[in-house]
Parts: sequence; structure tokens; C-alpha cells
Amino acid sequence: MIPEGIGTWIRRRAVRSRGFDAIVFRDEATTYEALADRIDRLAAALRERGVERGDRVAYLGNNHPSLIETMFASTMLGAIFVPLNTRLSVPELEFQLGDSGAKVLVSTAALETLAAGATEGREIRRIVVSEKAAGPAAVDGTEDFESLIAGTAPLSVEDTPYVTLDEPALIIYTSGTTGKPKGAILTHGNVTWNSFNAIVDYDVTSRTRQLIISPLFHVASLGMGCLPTFLKGGTLLLQERFVPAEALKAIQDFKATHISGVPTTYQLMMEDPAWETTDISSLESMTCGGSAVPAKVIEAYAKRGLAFSGGYGMTETSPGIVLMPPWHADDHPGASGLHHFFTKFRIRNTETGELVGPGERGEIEAFGPNVTIGYWNRPDATADSFTEDGWFKTGDIGYTDEDGFLTIADRVKDMIISGGENIYSAEVELAIAAIEGVTGVAVVGVPDERWGEAPHAVVTLAPGASLTTEYMVEFLSQRLARYKVPKTLEIVDELPRTASGKVQKAILRERAISARS
Repeated sequence: MIPEGIGTWIRRRAVRSRGFDAIVFRDEATTYEALADRIDRLAAALRERGVERGDRVAYLGNNHPSLIETMFASTMLGAIFVPLNTRLSVPELEFQLGDSGAKVLVSTAALETLAAGATEGREIRRIVVSEKAAGPAAVDGTEDFESLIAGTAPLSVEDTPYVTLDEPALIIYTSGTTGKPKGAILTHGNVTWNSFNAIVDYDVTSRTRQLIISPLFHVASLGMGCLPTFLKGGTLLLQERFVPAEALKAIQDFKATHISGVPTTYQLMMEDPAWETTDISSLESMTCGGSAVPAKVIEAYAKRGLAFSGGYGMTETSPGIVLMPPWHADDHPGASGLHHFFTKFRIRNTETGELVGPGERGEIEAFGPNVTIGYWNRPDATADSFTEDGWFKTGDIGYTDEDGFLTIADRVKDMIISGGENIYSAEVELAIAAIEGVTGVAVVGVPDERWGEAPHAVVTLAPGASLTTEYMVEFLSQRLARYKVPKTLEIVDELPRTASGKVQKAILRERAISARS
């Protein structure tokens, strides 16, 4: 393996994959050599504007080729790319720009209000990506992205700094459910080895046509879809945002072979009016993460001859830890899968501190070349996140079967202790999700005079659906131990979530406690 960073991937691919499409965006294709030329020009422009090794270059925008170009141009210089979540508020963006110390912010014109608000009073160079048809954006104090590329000669091979795999490539902020988000540092080596995992375990090839419907500012879409596809010379079918009908049309029109998403993604596509008439026979791989896939979704795709591969990971592992090959799913129901080819995990009892074997629950610890080196400006959090022998503490509870397949039970902090019994809310949530009409669910622990804690269910329902506490208890009592069954139910219009989609259980817990007092 050449110990060189990801910044020159497209330049190197331009020779091997000359004439092949690297990106298709809004029906317009960009070849590898054209993409390499744009990246080289952008890298030169950034260098002329003072960007050096170790500087941070942030990006704010939905899926767009400019995000990819900015990432590769920044990392080519040895700078660190910081993708920002477009769903964040101005104060949240202000924090991340300040915490990362970003020297440059590249943002799309559509998000100018957010970008301007987040950079007000801050010394930071701003570059705006305008729609080509609209021409350069007239925003004071900014430069136009396209004009900048067009007006700069490409960075030469001789002038390109040598960047090693050990150097930081990305800072991606974890949303967290309490406190300020932490910036996970991912090195060039981290994302390279994660790409190897994806290539080996998901059969990514030069013929892969990867449909990207999830935001690239999330590590799952970036690390499991975008980067492995480019490393192998495949084609990225880039969607600005997820729209079910448009995703189905893209699968049919561009013969997508690979797609990844969350259960809701696949459910919305199968519920779209175009589902029955759209040709999706080109699909070879469907990856689903985030939570268990409902049975009705599995059945709908099975009727079209398709099966899901699952997985488990997190920002700090670039993100893959385990995957579930679709041909093993039926034999290991509920499991997330086996460890990725170049990554390991183990289970540690949270009370005794001892490593445990199959069937015993404990905290999942991960180890491998794709695991973060730590958190930006947070040596305390970094130290707390690793064991003495260098394994990353995920904060998730899980267990394995005799074959080594991992099942996720819960987050450590979401474990409910009722009458001395441990209740893993993920298990209860999965059971409630099977009730007809339930579209979302979270189970939290609330104080109980007799048991110490008791599980409390919060659900969202489909239009026209109804659910009573009595029916829920009866339904669950047939599927779970009685002590796991919530005796209280709260129906809400929407579950509070972080910007990355995680349910904010602390808010639900506080709300339930307040309602009881």
C-alpha cells in the first residue's frame, strides 16, 4: 500500500479511469479527468489564499459536487476537511466553526442566511457555490466558487505536499444527546481502511453505480458510499436530497447498483406511487443502518427479489464496525452482523470490567485502523474513550452469538434498571414498532417508587391510527417479559431528534417526569 493520503485519489484515478464517469449530478456527468482538473485548480486556489497543512476548511451545503471537490482539494494540501450539518441552527454552526478554528468556509448560495449568521464577527474566508445558471453570487466579502476554479491554474504534482496516512483528514462532529458536540478526528488512514472494509465486504467494484441519497456531511454516506466508490473507480449518482420519487427514478434511469439508507428511506420509496412501475432490477446491494428494518419493508423488497445488508458503526470508526451479509440475515434475526474484514470488536461487562463470551451482554469496544485517534481539542474526552490497551469504548451494549454475530442491545446510558433487572430499551422499541400504525417509538426510564425505574413508551402514529395503553400492554405481554413492558404510554406528533436524527431521550425523560410531578 502506498502510504499517501486521500487528497490525490481522484488525480490518480484520472489516469486509470479516463473517460469514465465519476459523478452524475442533476443528469450531468463529470468524468474522472474533469473532476481531477477541478480539484487540482481548487487546491491551488486554496493554497493561494493561505490554506496550509493542518488548517481546517469547512463546508456547508447539501449533497453537491462542490462538497467532494472541496474535501479532496483540502486534504490534498494536508488541510483538514470539516463537513457541517445543514440542519443545525446558527448557534450550533457558530460553535463548530469556532471549535474547529476553520480558516475557510465553502457554502452553497441556498444556505447563505445560515452561513452569514454563523460567520458574523468571525475572521474566516468565505467562498460561495452559486448555481451555474444564476452566475456568481453577489455576496459581500465572499468569492465565487466557480470563478475561483476557472481563474486558477491546476496545482502541479511537484507542488503537491506529501500527506501521510497518519495525518488528520476530517473532523466530523458527533451530535451527542447532552453537552456540546465533539469533533471526531479521522485520519487519512482511518478513511482509507474503512474504504477497504466497504470494498471487501460490500463488493464495490469499478462497475459500481452508487446512489447517494443520504447527506454526505454524515460519515455513513461519505465513508461507506462516496469514498469506497471513488477508490475503486465507480460512479457516484449524487442526489442533492432524498425525495422518494426522484430516488426511484434515478435507480431506473441510471441503473444504480448500490444504495444505502435508513428504514424510513426504504419505506417511503415502497409507499411512493411510482414503486410498482419503477424498474429497480439493477440494484445489487441495499444497505440499511440506524435501526431494525420493519418486516413489511423487508417483505416488499423481497417480492422484488432484493434483500438488505445491515451494519453497525459510528462516526468515530469512520464508520464501519460490523456488517450483516444478506445471505446470513435469516439465520441471525435481529443481529447487526460480523466484524468488518479489517476491524475487530469485543464485549466487556460494564460492572465487573471483564471481557465476556457469547450470549453475555456488555459494552462494545472496537479496534482497527479505521478507529479515530481522538476528539479535536478534547484530550479529556479522548482519554475517557479508550481502554488502556487502545480499544475504543463505543458506549453501546451488545452481545454475540456462537458464530460471532453482534446484536446491539442499547446505549449504556439508555439502560433501564427496574427492580434490579436490566431493561434494554432497543428491544422494547423493536417490539412496539411492530404494532400496526406505529411510525416512531422511544422507550425511556422514569422514576418509580416501587421498582426504582419503570419503562415509559413514547410513540408517533400514522394518520388515522390509534393506540391505547391497554392494547400496547396486551400486545407486548405476548412478546416480552412482563417487567420489560411499559405500563405508561405517551402519543406525540413528533419525536425530538438531534440534527443527525438521533432521538433525544433526555428531553422525553424530563417531559415524562414533569408530567408525573
